Amino acid sequence: MAFTKEYLTEQRNTEWRAELRQQIKNKERTDIPRVKMPELDPVARAKEQRIEVNTGLSESQAISEAKRCMDCVNPTCIDGCPVSINIPKFIKNIERNEFLEAAIALKETNALPAVCGRVCPQEKQCEASCFYVQKLKKPAVAIGFLERFAADYERESGQISLPKVAQSNGIKIAAIGSGPASLAFAGDMVKAGYDVTVFEALHEIGGVLKYGIPEFRLPNSTVDVELNNLAKMGVKFEKNFIVGKTASFDDLKQMGFKAFFVASGAGLPNFMNIPGENYNGILSSNEYLTRVNLMNAAESSFDTPVLLGKNVVVVGGGNTAMDSVRTAKRLGAERSIIVYRRSRVEMPARVEEVIHAEEEGIEFLNLHNPVEYFADENGRVNGIRLLKMELGEPDASGRRRPIAIEGSEFNIPVDIVIVAIGVSPNPLIPSALPELKVSKWGTIEVDQDTMQSSIPEIFAGGDIVRGGATVILAMGDGRRAAAGMDKYLMSKE
Repeated sequence: MAFTKEYLTEQRNTEWRAELRQQIKNKERTDIPRVKMPELDPVARAKEQRIEVNTGLSESQAISEAKRCMDCVNPTCIDGCPVSINIPKFIKNIERNEFLEAAIALKETNALPAVCGRVCPQEKQCEASCFYVQKLKKPAVAIGFLERFAADYERESGQISLPKVAQSNGIKIAAIGSGPASLAFAGDMVKAGYDVTVFEALHEIGGVLKYGIPEFRLPNSTVDVELNNLAKMGVKFEKNFIVGKTASFDDLKQMGFKAFFVASGAGLPNFMNIPGENYNGILSSNEYLTRVNLMNAAESSFDTPVLLGKNVVVVGGGNTAMDSVRTAKRLGAERSIIVYRRSRVEMPARVEEVIHAEEEGIEFLNLHNPVEYFADENGRVNGIRLLKMELGEPDASGRRRPIAIEGSEFNIPVDIVIVAIGVSPNPLIPSALPELKVSKWGTIEVDQDTMQSSIPEIFAGGDIVRGGATVILAMGDGRRAAAGMDKYLMSKE
């Protein structure tokens, strides 16, 4: 056997992990309380659009939390991770103060660790599968906090490592859209030796990471470092390029591209189709957040303004609704209100985001639903009629179905309404490829194992397939598509 650097490193890791198990007994590990993430003061942070709420763990906090990890023989936490991070491996590196090694372990399967450590719903995925939750009925190891710590430590150290990239095979492939699915796909494909170009319609790379998530949750500078790492690995980025308009698929094939990964997202906002919904001052969350996050609408020096108001209502209960309502608060709203037709228990938003919103003074009108909007003589919305709801039996989503309470309507004044009730797939790519099979909802139909579409050289993932999902699920799609496309192209070779 050739004793490569990788082999020797893995042997060393196995040895010190065994030593750590002997040094600290399991009872001692389980007695350590879960760490709390340090945060900015709610009153101060509610005035800051571009300052992050969570401030990150200290080294001592990270080491203490890492000691809680049992390094299970069968780590179920990995099963809960859509991109299959070796979670015990990176955490045990933190426990023994090898923070840079922890970051390297993360990047074996995750192209965006600093992003995922901030916005992924770990409580529903890897942490939900943690031994502490499954067996001990205790709080899970704070996997997300530790992922963020390792990624941030590496960035701030200036010693950023890049994953190993195979020798170029000369095969050109394209990724359409530059959101998390495409970035995960591009990272895996460039590591495998492919010539990867990511095409983005907008003027900034990053997709929903840039236009959809406010900087108080995910700073653009953090995203930019991850993007720069991919560029250093060899991924090429083309901005202001709309595949299907700027160039057709046939054009790209003539340019030498052999296969395509479509991850154009779900940018078509949904509305409720209720009376008055077309009044001025009623926006989709997509438009509102894109204007603020990507087009600097909140800055007086930019010519891309967004409507401001004292009374802002956001309709919806997901993460996008929380992002919108908290953004409105930061832009000066005196009352920033969530209207959601189910109870808090059924809210799909992350628990952390709901708690942060409450701390910042956001009002919640749960079990309420808009039924009509009103406007002044100029057509600007100035009121909303709400109907009280109660919960019935569970519907197809598994959540209890909201039922209207007759005669419970009442009106409240409002200056701006932001509708955040979901999105539909971007129709551009399907319309450019009539032979592409799509569902009745407009999502691209794919093989769930390979992410290959009805057109063999086209693969797809993320919201254009799911119709709206989390960053990490989109990244999982990207990784599966990379494996599927590699197998397909190699079989042709």
